[in-house]
Amino acid sequence: MKIAVCIKQVPSSEHVDVDTEKGILIRNNLENKMNPLDLHALEVGVNIKENVGGEVSVISMGPPQATEIIKEAYSIGADNGYLLSDRKFAGADVLATSHALAEGIKKIGGLDLILCGKLTVDGDTAQVGPELATLLNIPHIIAVKEIVECKEDSIVVEREMENGTQIVEVKFPCLLTIDKEASEPRLPSYIKMKESRDREIKIFSMNDLEDTNEMNYGLQGSPTKVENIFKATSEKEQELWTGDGEVLGDKFSEKLKELKFI
Repeated sequence: MKIAVCIKQVPSSEHVDVDTEKGILIRNNLENKMNPLDLHALEVGVNIKENVGGEVSVISMGPPQATEIIKEAYSIGADNGYLLSDRKFAGADVLATSHALAEGIKKIGGLDLILCGKLTVDGDTAQVGPELATLLNIPHIIAVKEIVECKEDSIVVEREMENGTQIVEVKFPCLLTIDKEASEPRLPSYIKMKESRDREIKIFSMNDLEDTNEMNYGLQGSPTKVENIFKATSEKEQELWTGDGEVLGDKFSEKLKELKFI
């Protein structure tokens, strides 16, 4: 069983500067971490490997410092790591990101199962997984909350639906997006960290991929154009009211009318 887990480095703080001209986040000199739901996807991949055998690879797209989350993945149980890193990838929307990841996965080759976190905390679109599966022309299931059974040529999962859940079986190769209920991420292992200290992380630039047309990557390959981006501001007003229940009830009613809630 050859499994790939797509992971992403995201800001560890909500206080992120923005480039208003390009419509992107400024990620330089930020403290970063692995996207939380990607940790759940990685745990699912490692669990499957431990139960049925095989190997787990992780793949990410980002600047050179994104190797840190690949090292973290090694300490959790990943066997191989790949980083798509090229200035031409910068500023990618979900489609350009999915295209680059698809090209990287084709470069790895021979995968049975691809796992993604359901969404990332910095983008929150939940679109990369389904778009990646579409570009690879493989079936996919989103919002998986439980791995029911892993068979020789298929996997059975329970997924979240709008009005309940559904048990689905899908044949390999396929892609799953993983929700937090699907696993409880383990802590990094110091022993695995020592064992993988010198393990290679393969870095692919655009020129290493089958598609070398730079118009398909980064800002140039992104059909989504951000017209405006700005930092959210928080303005808090606080009022202290005193009095008995009748007085406070009247004040509350007047405030709701003032705010046009009633």
